[in-house]
Amino acid sequence: MSYSTAFSDIYDEVARDTWRRYSFMRDWSHADFVRKAEKCEMFTAGLQWEEADLRKLAKQRRPALTLNEILRTLSNILGEQIRTRSDIAFRPAKRGKHETASALGYVYQQIASANQLDWLRSEVYADGLVTSRGFYDVRLDFQDNMQGEVRISRVNPKNVLIDPDASDYDPDEWQDVITTSWWSLTDIKAIYGDSAVEELRSQAIYSSFSYEYDAVEKYRDAFGRKPDGQILLPYNYWRGEGSEAENQVRSIRMLDRQYRETVMMEYFVDMEFGDMRPVPAMWDRDRIALEIEKMGYAVIKRPGKRIRWNVVGCGTTLFNEWSPYRNFTVVPYFPHLRYGRSVGLVENLLSPQELLNKTTSQELHVVNTSANSGWKTKVGNIVNMTTEELETRGAETGLVIEMNDITQTDKIHPNQVPTGLDNLSRRAEDFIKVISNVSDSMLGFDREDVAAKAIAAKQARGAVNLIKPIDNLERSDWILARTILGMVQDYYTEKRIVRVTLDEETGKTEEIVVNEQSAAGEVIYDLTLGEYEIIVSSQPDKATIEDSQFEQAKTMKEMGIQIPDRVIIENSRLHRRNELIKQMEEQAKTPDPGQQLELEKLSKEIEKLTAEVDRINADAASMRTRAAQTAVQAMNEAEKLPEQPEQGNDDALIKEAARISGKGTSTPQPRRTGNGANR
Repeated sequence: MSYSTAFSDIYDEVARDTWRRYSFMRDWSHADFVRKAEKCEMFTAGLQWEEADLRKLAKQRRPALTLNEILRTLSNILGEQIRTRSDIAFRPAKRGKHETASALGYVYQQIASANQLDWLRSEVYADGLVTSRGFYDVRLDFQDNMQGEVRISRVNPKNVLIDPDASDYDPDEWQDVITTSWWSLTDIKAIYGDSAVEELRSQAIYSSFSYEYDAVEKYRDAFGRKPDGQILLPYNYWRGEGSEAENQVRSIRMLDRQYRETVMMEYFVDMEFGDMRPVPAMWDRDRIALEIEKMGYAVIKRPGKRIRWNVVGCGTTLFNEWSPYRNFTVVPYFPHLRYGRSVGLVENLLSPQELLNKTTSQELHVVNTSANSGWKTKVGNIVNMTTEELETRGAETGLVIEMNDITQTDKIHPNQVPTGLDNLSRRAEDFIKVISNVSDSMLGFDREDVAAKAIAAKQARGAVNLIKPIDNLERSDWILARTILGMVQDYYTEKRIVRVTLDEETGKTEEIVVNEQSAAGEVIYDLTLGEYEIIVSSQPDKATIEDSQFEQAKTMKEMGIQIPDRVIIENSRLHRRNELIKQMEEQAKTPDPGQQLELEKLSKEIEKLTAEVDRINADAASMRTRAAQTAVQAMNEAEKLPEQPEQGNDDALIKEAARISGKGTSTPQPRRTGNGANR
């Protein structure tokens, strides 16, 4: 049977179309990416010489040094990313509620914690820097929860084939995407059943997914690799019913294809704002009617793009249905993307790294040859050794050679190390630093005479040069949050308990219940209603923030600013610092007996002084009252005195007024009338 006949007879139509699309995507662009990615992976791991070059150098007894500057540079950049974490929040848009937005934030935090998203994010970032592409895969998982939970995984970039005609970062602009992987029959049986396994067995002999034909995974990434990178498995080793390989060896290539088709679709329409949202594919008529009743939506039909999902193994279609999700499950990350061409960090360091290895190896070769550069001698002139022994022992220290004629044997003077070769090796190191934007300051290798402020400024500038890869990582965070939000709103429709950890040190947690119906019939924290905007922000990780806060608080304390001790302890790196804070608070609530007695003594003194002040104030008020009454009485008596027209009687009048008022002999000023006469 010819290959073409087997292909057409055994493969069903869906499997044939999927295989042809896979072959086109593989041969058109993906195979080139895999070759580039494999070389970058090998250089990162320190395997930086071709096998043919190593064999040739070994025959010539020449060294082949590997000075892996790429790994050191990459580790520094990864460290900068690990020190920052992404924070996702939701903001209500049309028909959204603030309390529901907060609940969505808790749900996302729980999903991220369950999937260890911080570590996954760092791994995807590393994939992007090394191969220029990184990928998440997001889908519902029913292994631990019958209602389904969002499961996030990391996908090998070599196994994701992107639409060759696409050029945009957002997968919503791609026509299709294929994820390929290797499965064992046991894995297939657990998901698709015994019938799928039997059909795969019968068709495997005509399978086109063999190691020889399919060169995309010539170098499979696994623990079982030979030094040259090839997988340690023979071709189709799993064949043979009941064999151990059938249960363990992943030898069947599975194609997971998601693509868009234009069909008539149902949309929810907001009659007030005119916004439209596709009706989820898995919703039945009752669920749609409930949404219409709650939100007052209308439903219309119009052409739209819907995602179709195929899973093919060998020539068998194992799954062929409409996708239950709004978006592709694949979420990409590209450090740099220029119209479909992804660029990473390592690929730009390949040439400088090769230059550094070759120049340093050549320098070592020159130094080695200078130690035993050779001899010139006349035949039979050496007495105590043969020519072969001189060739072997000619560079030994303290070597004694007996000769018949000393003028007939000379040591060959070696060539000096070329100055340009030494300069070239140093320039290769500089090339790596310049191209990667990782300077000596960022590596912590600045000279001792450089000021600390200058080093800090250089480090800050180096971080600015790496902002674009971080910015694209935040864009991927946004796409990931959008995919998760769609799954939550479509499938987190029943009552769920969401528990999040607010403080890892103290173990403080908070728990809310979403989609719970109250006694009044209202659904509390209804995640399915409304639209929400996604807010992505980056912040340093908890340890970095604490170090910075501790240094600032300590400096302010030394400057005399009244910073509470609690603030300094909270931001320190002391072990069990929370227990220390609790002890301080308890001591503040229950002071020691000595302090208590001192406080009581001071309190009594304050009470005594307060009573004395009150007495003095009362006496002063009484004296002011009596003085005022006396002054009024004196004025009344003065008005009753007979009128004295003569000016000479003023002194007697003044004395009489003073006697009546009791003020002694003080002389008051005379009062003038309107016509100038004294009274």
